[in-house]
Amino acid sequence: MATVALSGGALAVAVVVGLLAHEWMHAVVLRIGRIDYTIAYFPGSAAGFAGILAGRPWAVVHPRPRGHEPAWILRAAALAPLSLAVPVFAAGAGFVSPVAVPVDIDTTIVTAFVIGWLACAIPSPQDFSVAFYAHRALEPVADSPSVGTRSRAD
Repeated sequence: MATVALSGGALAVAVVVGLLAHEWMHAVVLRIGRIDYTIAYFPGSAAGFAGILAGRPWAVVHPRPRGHEPAWILRAAALAPLSLAVPVFAAGAGFVSPVAVPVDIDTTIVTAFVIGWLACAIPSPQDFSVAFYAHRALEPVADSPSVGTRSRAD
């Protein structure tokens, strides 16, 4: 029973930390590409704990391109969370040791954490939309400097 509770806790921690890491990966690529952005935590959430958890994103990155940036930077930023899976697969393939101290990683607790972490490495439908249509997000900005778009890469 304790293993089930610890596994559930590990899964919850992995999802919370993984969701934040997912959004920060977008932000890192945008910063490297010199595209302005804002990060909003719990945007538009209803009051209370249930409102935060129910159907709303926990964090959102809003890029603010000026129109002269290449579309590939927005595409790379949209797909950047895939890189969160690299350490997990490298450890699973035996290329790197996951921890410096010898610990049994073949437990349900570690498995639950890895499942939660890998779930956060999957780009969202909005991420794929930005990846496929980044050029459209830049067109109105390039046509008129007074028109701004707020593409959502979350």
